[in-house]
Amino acid sequence: MAEGHRLGVYSVCISPSFLPLDLSDAPGLKVATVCGFPSGKHHSDVKATEAARSVRDGADEVDMVIDVGAAIEGRYGDVEADITAVRAATPAPVVLKVIIESAALTDEQVVAVCRAAEAAGADFVKTSTGFHPAGGATVHAVRLMSQTVGGRLGVKASGGVRTAADALSMIEAGATRLGLSGTAAVLGGLEAAEGY
Repeated sequence: MAEGHRLGVYSVCISPSFLPLDLSDAPGLKVATVCGFPSGKHHSDVKATEAARSVRDGADEVDMVIDVGAAIEGRYGDVEADITAVRAATPAPVVLKVIIESAALTDEQVVAVCRAAEAAGADFVKTSTGFHPAGGATVHAVRLMSQTVGGRLGVKASGGVRTAADALSMIEAGATRLGLSGTAAVLGGLEAAEGY
């Protein structure tokens, strides 16, 4: 938490079992956590319960993983119902981000899942967990997601964003937030490139 505060990041994502946290050393830092992580193959009621518990334990944001198999099979109604269940368990002002594993989906599936997330009341669509064998964020996926949600939802690029060049390309493609495991290195690269 102290490092996140020192680097000036918006939020730090942690496993739900680490909640609640003492944020006295990091005032203003938001806490994000995950549900249905990393496979998304949990029952919707389990995801919703996990998300609700995390919010009770102090999470400001919940990142849920969709059932990627349902999306691949074209069961977009099931994907929307899954997201709706978690949204009901995490009412505003809690931020709900929907991890779609974009690298595992076709363009058509990415668009359909983003539409399902919007219809279910999500706040963000997010490229990936960073654990799926198909890969993480790509400029193409971020651009497609951004075009689909049209500014009505945020777009988070996550998974494989490791350099300042990666970060800038994702932002240029439409990412409104980045998920980084090497924040200090990316920020250092940005400072060097921009002469901050």
